[in-house]
Amino acid sequence: MAVLRTHDHAFASRVQSAMTDILFYGSTDMAFSPYGDHWRQIRKIVATHLLSSKKVGSYRLAREKEVQHAMARIREAATRSAEVDLSKLLSSFTTDIVCHAVSGKSFRGGGRNELFRELVETSSMLIGGFNLEDYFPKLARLDVVRRMVCARAERIKKKWDDLLDEIINDHAKNTMLDHEIKQGGETDFIDVLLSIQQEYNLTRENVKAVLVDMFIGGTDTSFIVLDCAMAELIQNPEVLTKLQAEVRSVAEGKEMVKEEDLSGMIYLKGVIKETLRLHSPVPLFVPHLSMADCDIEGYTIPSGTRVIINGWALARDPAYWESAEKFMPERFMENVGSTMIPDYMGNNFNYLPFGTGRRVCPGMNFGMATVEIMLANLMFHFNWDLPAGTVKINMTESFGVTVGRKENLILVPALAQKQV
Repeated sequence: MAVLRTHDHAFASRVQSAMTDILFYGSTDMAFSPYGDHWRQIRKIVATHLLSSKKVGSYRLAREKEVQHAMARIREAATRSAEVDLSKLLSSFTTDIVCHAVSGKSFRGGGRNELFRELVETSSMLIGGFNLEDYFPKLARLDVVRRMVCARAERIKKKWDDLLDEIINDHAKNTMLDHEIKQGGETDFIDVLLSIQQEYNLTRENVKAVLVDMFIGGTDTSFIVLDCAMAELIQNPEVLTKLQAEVRSVAEGKEMVKEEDLSGMIYLKGVIKETLRLHSPVPLFVPHLSMADCDIEGYTIPSGTRVIINGWALARDPAYWESAEKFMPERFMENVGSTMIPDYMGNNFNYLPFGTGRRVCPGMNFGMATVEIMLANLMFHFNWDLPAGTVKINMTESFGVTVGRKENLILVPALAQKQV
């Protein structure tokens, strides 16, 4: 792992492409921006004003409100013994959480949520899909070919433009009112970006690039973890039963699981870590680009070389993991000899769900807070089963910069005994 530790600085830049230039406004976002002053500035803004521990804590009431909304929808189906499209519900939940943090309100109503999901899913597919530049760079640079290849990306960018312009203009219009209402209180990320735009010399396109980054990175990743966790739990009923017992014991007598209850749910954290091991939302890290010649284990890596790290293979390597293909949350709860229990902070190179080094994902606290509170309440309020006639969940994955299950997860909820 010399690329991520010893030579982290040399490999800290990014490969730019026509797709990222279109969708991220000249690759001026945080994820795809080349290493340098602009990237450092954007990362500092995001880490301080959206993803710091203090800011993540300030979204607590919004998270709990969205959880209550989701539980009410499931409860209504449970009273009718009806099926629930859990994938659709979880997607809506993570979308609303991110939209509240970034823009101050959810996107429910008016078809905005559906438009938002279309933009996120299509953008992810375009970024992670076949890239002509990787294989035929000279051909890809021809204007007629570029226009053909990038036509869909340009259409998606136009939709992003329309949506983001509407959101930004609404915020700019209400700036004075927002300051009166929120003085000293919670402000959303767009408020912050607009207030520091001149100080940091950010163009409107820079602001949009960062917002697209946050919307795509924040919604898809948390959704995939929740969706895959529920799929694994249904396929491993002994794990499901054990997790439900822990959650219901810790939160016994309460109306819902609150965030202060989560610290006592050790098995819950193991389930989430194991889900991240087997189903990392970004199994192939966003490609790194070397900025200088490097010698690694006797090989010279020239400047300008793209390096792709296969996190999926590391997390399933039988040399590091006993029964590597098996879903075993216990592996994150017990010491085996002198082996340290892996965490997701980037300290164990066989387990890097959020990456490591300078390009580590800064949103791990935000994502984990979202996943933990939702999964705990799904376990607390309901028992779960497959629909009649379904014997197995299809775990086939889709393809994109993020990788999740292809088919929606359809389950039948039943109220836990205390609520019947």
